[in-house]
Amino acid sequence: MGRYVRRGVSIEVALIGGGNPPRPGEITLAHRGILFLDEFPEFHRDVLESLRQPIEEGEITILRARHSLKLPANFTLIAAANPCPCGYLNNPEKRCQCQSSQIQKYKRKLSGPLIDRVDLFIEVPQLRYEKLIAPDSENLSLIIRNRVEKARRVQKERFSKESTARKIILTNSEMNPPQIKKYCQVDKKSEGLLQKAVNSGQLSARGYHRVLKVARTIADLENNERILFSHLAEALMYRLREG
Repeated sequence: MGRYVRRGVSIEVALIGGGNPPRPGEITLAHRGILFLDEFPEFHRDVLESLRQPIEEGEITILRARHSLKLPANFTLIAAANPCPCGYLNNPEKRCQCQSSQIQKYKRKLSGPLIDRVDLFIEVPQLRYEKLIAPDSENLSLIIRNRVEKARRVQKERFSKESTARKIILTNSEMNPPQIKKYCQVDKKSEGLLQKAVNSGQLSARGYHRVLKVARTIADLENNERILFSHLAEALMYRLREG
């Protein structure tokens, strides 16, 4: 299941939930699915900041004068954003028309605490004509799908004894710190890499735990019981970014 949201009237209520009487928003409708937010920095800052609780806790509490409602909101957030207001920052073929102050203002729309809750940062380059006309690789898509489904089965089995009546754990992303220590052990070389990232200020305590969960997922996709140095290095590559 996937949910797609664009900017509009009363976007906070539509996204988070609310109203009178309170109704679920898109984050609850996307529970156990995908929520796609296009033009992410263009949403009002209050709306973006309201995503912090559900991203962290997997649920949202809606408080109104006569109502208090707690709703599930364990979703996978995919957010798309341009590198700058004009969209051409660092483009090798088109010159960016933005002033440095405009770029910094654009980036500041996403707060540090919100960004710290994002696991992966992926730059998507402009597609070339040859890529657009290339035939679809159905076999590759099927292979990737099979790998993902197998990894999900591995994770479901891993946490079968960890789940309780109050909380069902299906994926690595839902691990708490004690479970991370149990299932995300790394070797000395990997520990050194993590130590360097944390002590240099590149990685927060929250980021540290998220990198380990991503590394565990990469290992699962490669059908490896152990997290290797290459898995951790890849997870860090997705996490650390400039600016």
